[in-house]
Amino acid sequence: MLKTIASAALAVILSIAVVEAKTNVTSKPFGKMPDGTPVEIYTLDDGRVEARIMTYGGIVVSLKVPDRTGKRADVVLGFDDLDGYVANNNGKGGAYIGGIIGRYANRIAHAKFTLDGKTYELPKNDGDNSLHSGTHGFNNVVWQGKKIANGVELTYLSKDGDSGFPGNLNTTVRYTLSDGSLRIEYTASTDKATVLNLTNHSYFNLAGQGNGDVLKNQLTLHASRITPVDATLIPTGDLQPVESTPFDFRKATEIGLRIDADHEQIRRGHGYDHNWVLDSNGKLAEAAEVYEPQSGRVLRVLTDQPGIQIYTGNFLDGSIKGKGGVAYTRRGAICLETQHFPDAPNHPAFPSTELKPGKNFHSVTVFSFSTR
Repeated sequence: MLKTIASAALAVILSIAVVEAKTNVTSKPFGKMPDGTPVEIYTLDDGRVEARIMTYGGIVVSLKVPDRTGKRADVVLGFDDLDGYVANNNGKGGAYIGGIIGRYANRIAHAKFTLDGKTYELPKNDGDNSLHSGTHGFNNVVWQGKKIANGVELTYLSKDGDSGFPGNLNTTVRYTLSDGSLRIEYTASTDKATVLNLTNHSYFNLAGQGNGDVLKNQLTLHASRITPVDATLIPTGDLQPVESTPFDFRKATEIGLRIDADHEQIRRGHGYDHNWVLDSNGKLAEAAEVYEPQSGRVLRVLTDQPGIQIYTGNFLDGSIKGKGGVAYTRRGAICLETQHFPDAPNHPAFPSTELKPGKNFHSVTVFSFSTR
């Protein structure tokens, strides 16, 4: 009897050990910033998917995912070394490739907002507007990294007044990988009322990075409305139904089918560069699916955020040379940026992005890979 119990206990211990060892996590140096600050890169491998994430910008440097035959390919755009990312983030035409975006992802009109009666001014880097918090957002700083079970934990203190935002903001982002799914968990707290909108800005090409455009990919979005934009891509404040428009992806539809339709919103975004209002009402649920028919790769995006920005690489023009020297051309990738709505601090009817002292921000997004 005792032998049986001991054997059962050993089996449980071994099964736990197998689970804990399922995702191998390693780290190594990945170069130094221009000021000498060292940068590390963490490799997460669960046997199916391999993710590499560096402490500079919390950037997803690579995601190697199997096709229907089991052959892995890197499905995110990026660069071969740290210098490539630093140059892109600090040069003209930076594309925010792969990074954590904050403090406020997407656009804020006229680069200002009012909170508790005080107006805060932000950097203008998109005409008269602020895009992704300017040129020194979370994608352009070095985070502190440490290994955790199945992944890496990144932390960063954004000080009061950073890029014009109020409050000392402590932010933690955890990347974990298991069973072919990359989970991103965001938490944050502040000592002064502020606004916050965090996302990841990876560019996906499920055929393999740099391997053609994404126009034949089939996209599904669980969203019945968008937030239409004005000529400067700032939301008008309305919620527009997608039915009978080029924005209806409630059933799987090729991305390229209506991307150049004669439609005011399409013209303004030069294709898709819009926020869809998710139907999930803030619950962690599937928001989107992308299927690449040639490789058979499928990407499912789950989130508890109220919106998702779909950007189809409309401004990639071949001037950015990525991994292996490949030129990244127009519509060569799709971004699926889970988020609160653009310019929400200036639209009281939108879901609030205010974070108050004593409250914790928490959000989860999952990129889950499979084949069919």
